[in-house]
Amino acid sequence: MSTLAHTMMTAARPADSGLVGPGGLDRYPYAETPVPGRAANPGWEGADPELGRVGRRAAGSRGRGLHGQLVQQLGQMIVSGDLGADRPLVPEEIGQRFEVSRTVVRESLRVLEAKGLVSARPNVGTRVRPVSDWNLLDPDIIEWRAFGPQRDDQRRELSELRWTIEPLAARLAAGHGREDVQQRLSDMVEIMGHALGQGDTLTFSRADAEFHTLLIQLAGNRMLEHLSGIVSAALQVSGGPVTGCDRPSETSLAQHARIVDALAAGDGAAAEGAVRQLLTVHPEVERVVPAPREH
Repeated sequence: MSTLAHTMMTAARPADSGLVGPGGLDRYPYAETPVPGRAANPGWEGADPELGRVGRRAAGSRGRGLHGQLVQQLGQMIVSGDLGADRPLVPEEIGQRFEVSRTVVRESLRVLEAKGLVSARPNVGTRVRPVSDWNLLDPDIIEWRAFGPQRDDQRRELSELRWTIEPLAARLAAGHGREDVQQRLSDMVEIMGHALGQGDTLTFSRADAEFHTLLIQLAGNRMLEHLSGIVSAALQVSGGPVTGCDRPSETSLAQHARIVDALAAGDGAAAEGAVRQLLTVHPEVERVVPAPREH
C-alpha cells in the first residue's frame, strides 16, 4: 500500500464522520394553529424547548459552533417547508427562541441569504424566498433537501446530474496524462479494497468521494471542476442504494478499477463507459436515466 493510501486509511478510522445521516437532522416544529395577530410569524413557542437551545444540540452541527448550528437548523426548517415562502423571520424572535445573540442571528441570516433561502430588504425585513430562488447546487441545501420531504426528488436530480457530469469528465480525463493524479486514483481504489475487506463502510465512502472528486479534477475543465463539490455532496447524502457507489461491494470496486485502467490507457471511450456502468448498477438509476445505447 502506498504512503498516501496508508495515511488516508489511518485518518479515516474515527467513528464520527462529521456527516449527518438520514433522519439525523434536528427538526424544529411550529405551532399547528396561528397565533392571533401574528399569523405570518413562526410559532417558536410551539416547539420543544430543548430543541430550541442551539448550544445543547450536537447533531447536525458538524462542529460549526452556535452560528453554524443556527444556519443548519433554520436552513433545514426552510427547506423542509416548516418556514414557507414569504414568511418573515424576525431576528429578535429567533434570538430569544434559540437563546443566541443578535450577532449570531444576523450572521446566520446573511449565510442563508447568500444561499438564496432568504432575502433582507429595508422596511420589509427578512423573508423566506421561494424554491425557485434557492441555490440548489449549494452542498448544504443538497444535504437538507436529501433528508427532508423532497428527498426523492433530490436523489433523482442528483443521479441525473452525476450521469451528465461524470462520464464526460472521465472521457476528458483520459486525455490528461497526469501520473500523480492517476496514482491517487489508484490509491483510492486500494483503500476502498482494504475497507471492503474489513467491513469499514466509512473509509470506503470517504475514498469513494475522493475518487470522484479527483476524476472530475483530472478532466482539466475548470467549470466541471467547480461541480466536484456537488458530486461529493451527492455521495455523502445519497442515503439509499441508488448507484454502484452507494453500497460497498466487489462489483463496485471492480468498476472503479476499470475506470483507473481506462484512464491509464488513455482510452476516453472506455473510461466514459465504465463510469456509466458504475452509475447504472442499481435498477433505480436505470429508471431515472436511460442506459447507454450500443453503437
